[in-house]
Amino acid sequence: MSLTMYQASIPVFVRMLGNLSAILDKAAAHAEAKKIDPAIFVNARLAPDMYPLSRQVQIATDMVKGCAARLAGIEVPSYEDNETTFAELQARIAKTVAFIQSVSASQVDGSEEREITLKFGSKEAHFLGQAYLLDFVIPNVHFHLTTTYAILRHNGVEIGKRDYIGDYEA
Repeated sequence: MSLTMYQASIPVFVRMLGNLSAILDKAAAHAEAKKIDPAIFVNARLAPDMYPLSRQVQIATDMVKGCAARLAGIEVPSYEDNETTFAELQARIAKTVAFIQSVSASQVDGSEEREITLKFGSKEAHFLGQAYLLDFVIPNVHFHLTTTYAILRHNGVEIGKRDYIGDYEA
């Protein structure tokens, strides 16, 4: 049996964002238990030239919603990127999950050869749908989720690989 574009994208994104949400819940609980201002975590970064946790979450959700929309051939929703609390980041994740779950398999399947153009300032990147999903979006989403995880772990939040991967049946 072959894997469809929908199967390789939307359910994977929903799972990954669910895991991210659970990690942020653990971070908020850790901050409360240790009496640490949650803003310290939300604004934390691994290196001075890297984005803070809030931006990591924003980019991960942007990648997911952008991918779902572009593969489906619909308009990409625009978010303000103004989240400064765990609650606001959780709301952004929930809004993103609701959006991608509204995209149907019939809209995404068959998008392997769909032409996708991304603009980065004055530059453009051109992809076909399958390469966009597998070679650009999925690695980027994992990078930003891993960075979020690493920021929190580095700052003492008790999370592990299982939190990142999520529950599964072996």
